[in-house]
Amino acid sequence: MRRREFIKAFVGSAVWPLAARAQQAARLPTIGYMGAGSQATWSTWTAAFVKRMSELGWIEGRTVTIEYRWAEGRRERFDEIAAEFVRLKVDVIVTVGSAVPAVTQATSTIPIVFAIAVDPVGSGLVASLARPGGNVTGLTNQATELPSKRIELLRELFPDLRRLAVIANVSYAGALEEVREVQAVARKVGLEVDILEIRRSEDIAPAFGTFKGGAQALYVCPDALVNANHTRINTLALGARLPTIHGLRDLLDGGGLISYGAKSTDLFRRAGDLVDKILHGSKPIDIPVEQPTAFELVINLTAAKALGLTIPEQFLLRADEVIE
Repeated sequence: MRRREFIKAFVGSAVWPLAARAQQAARLPTIGYMGAGSQATWSTWTAAFVKRMSELGWIEGRTVTIEYRWAEGRRERFDEIAAEFVRLKVDVIVTVGSAVPAVTQATSTIPIVFAIAVDPVGSGLVASLARPGGNVTGLTNQATELPSKRIELLRELFPDLRRLAVIANVSYAGALEEVREVQAVARKVGLEVDILEIRRSEDIAPAFGTFKGGAQALYVCPDALVNANHTRINTLALGARLPTIHGLRDLLDGGGLISYGAKSTDLFRRAGDLVDKILHGSKPIDIPVEQPTAFELVINLTAAKALGLTIPEQFLLRADEVIE
């Protein structure tokens, strides 16, 4: 009898810590992290977010669980991932503006934080920056306010610029709005504009064959599709001898020349602060949408060399980063 009691006590003492740990793990808050592009494209943004969460005490695997999913630039994946996060009953979903409509279709209760959004008010993601409404909040990159600055930079580098090509995913409302702003600025300064319309990755190469001729630079409107295929776009642009300007530093791989815009890693870090507030009980409706505080100009001298361009010294001195 004593022997049986000893064995039961021993087995119980061995099993109890395992059960306790399992229950503890099950109770960890869970973040659904939806990358609109690929894991590789998002690597620096993800690292910035995870680092900030760690600084705030949310250690992955110890005090929080993060479920990563990647849409690879395919909009149909947004719906699939959103539905999966709802099934998993995550505590908060982190993504970007282009994916928010799919997520809000799937849930009106799980808090949603967008780390980057082109125009969250104009695109209907939130009611206002101060009072977002619903279950959504995040950060705007003010993309629709920056085309004038990007075109100014292009004209400074290329004083003879007369014709500008613009590539955009025309199925994304934010990109269409940016295109309209580019066209408005171009009219003011006397530039002609050619629009390269894409809706899926298979459209990219044919789009470069639609040039009317004479385009001297390429303005790239970022979104999930473009970001996931930025290396291909830059490579094709180099082949067409077109210098490119991007809104995100992370999209210069493969031959992008210039980027100017809000610092994406800063936005993802600050998204961590919003998620921290939500995990501590705050509601998205009470968290104002934040605007960027850090902007960066990045120049890729490797691309300049491939294009046979010499970047003036005074232009380089203004850059926040020079890639060599």
